[in-house]
Amino acid sequence: MSGFPWLTALWAMPLVGAALALLFPAGWRTGVRAFALLVSLGPLGVGIWLATQFETGGEQYQFVENQQWIPAFGAGYTLGMDGIALVLVLLTAGLVPLLLVAGWQDEREVGTGPRVAHLYVALTLVVESMVLISFTALDILLFYVFFEVMLIPMYFLIGGFGPRTGNVAARQQRSRAAVKFLLYNLFGGLIMLAAVIGLYVITAREKLGSGGGGTFDFRTVMEAANSGHLGATPAVLNALFLGFMFAFAVKAPLWPLHTWLPDAAVAATPASAVLMMAVVDKVGTFGMLRYCLLLFPSATSTYAPLISVLAVIGIIYGALLAIGQTDVMRLIAYTSISHFGFIILGIFALTTQGGTGATLYMVNHGISTAALFLIAGFLVSRRGSRLIAEFGGVQKVAPVLAGTFLISGLATLSLPGLAPFISEFLVLIGTFTRYPVAAIFAASALVLAALYVLWMYQRMMTGPVKEGNERLYDLLPREMVVVIPLIVALLFLGAYPKPALDRIDPAVARTLTTIGQHNPAPAVQPEAAQTNTGGAHK
Repeated sequence: MSGFPWLTALWAMPLVGAALALLFPAGWRTGVRAFALLVSLGPLGVGIWLATQFETGGEQYQFVENQQWIPAFGAGYTLGMDGIALVLVLLTAGLVPLLLVAGWQDEREVGTGPRVAHLYVALTLVVESMVLISFTALDILLFYVFFEVMLIPMYFLIGGFGPRTGNVAARQQRSRAAVKFLLYNLFGGLIMLAAVIGLYVITAREKLGSGGGGTFDFRTVMEAANSGHLGATPAVLNALFLGFMFAFAVKAPLWPLHTWLPDAAVAATPASAVLMMAVVDKVGTFGMLRYCLLLFPSATSTYAPLISVLAVIGIIYGALLAIGQTDVMRLIAYTSISHFGFIILGIFALTTQGGTGATLYMVNHGISTAALFLIAGFLVSRRGSRLIAEFGGVQKVAPVLAGTFLISGLATLSLPGLAPFISEFLVLIGTFTRYPVAAIFAASALVLAALYVLWMYQRMMTGPVKEGNERLYDLLPREMVVVIPLIVALLFLGAYPKPALDRIDPAVARTLTTIGQHNPAPAVQPEAAQTNTGGAHK
């Protein structure tokens, strides 16, 4: 195993599969879809194998591959995986096959061209490939390249495929949403590029590269940053931190840089929207945890309180706007803004509970959002409308659909026994030990979440069957193939999160130790302190 490039195989398989899918004969819709599904199972198999071989008490980055890429600039093809990257790789590799099945006929929304299906599945596989290499890259320039490149296939998935394409206004709205998505994220990427160049200039001045020049090697820069040998003023390091953080905050998305998300989520097909919210956007929060914290420890301490305030605003803002939505898909999109606020709050609480909860939340949010958004998408495709008011009494005509929708919704509001509860609880505990006021305000979103989820369910699923809904049918076998694994994952991780926590917690603890952050000591009550002192004197 030691000599085989497993991480290269992980991201290269879907990329090669995308190229081969485009070579299929025109008109082979079913064949190319089946081929893409088969290809997507490859990274899942590799991810499971890597999980079984991963040593929780071993090296910080395992399965490392290191080859020269651009030696003149100190850039290398360097891959590696810690526990945080491992669980996100498993999330990505596990969701993409389900999304391909869920979107089995999505490309028919855009017409009957002979190669529409080929392009759709190829773009999905390319996004998967770009995300997987981003999670495993240990070279800053390598990460940046694919952090930006993944925007292009995602742009075409949003702008080229979407519901109600026969409507001119809907097509224009989809095009605007795709452009907005691309411009926001490209602008964030350009700011990050300036920070990447500035960081390289510092490494070149300090001669951190192997040839006495600069370097993009993440581990080398991290070691210099945390040993005080990076050789830059605090003002410069703060500026570089903000450059990285801005790009990640746009992609995450963090309030007030979130406005592109609801439009893009509604404009895309449900499968593509889930790919964006549950997979692509996780690269932003992953980047905060790896690059912002480990490369700029002092700047992280400086800006953590401000970022925590923005995260809390995002939590409450997203929940309040979700309550007021009349469009079921837009409602779910706003819940994601609230949940990303929890993730970011946990990261910048700078505690092991907060960081572990935030990482687990990335996984659990991906699963719960995928379940809720896809089931809602199945329902919308039957009814031909996203308006909540158009539904009613669905549980009487489609009980399995309504039941799985309820479980997914309860997971979204973090009901105990379902996966998101554990991660949200850890985030709040970890935040309370450092920022108690922020934790209290964030906890108020639990009530708001119960309101928007249960009210949505009541309006859509209960009561008398509204006119037009009597023709709705229950989940089809293909849809059950998508929904059942997601529901099982929510139940399993809600009852037994230990397999994920065993891999996440050591990686988070090592990250915080590296940057010199420790869990705040519990406050000592004055009476207890006096008692202990008196006992010592005696």
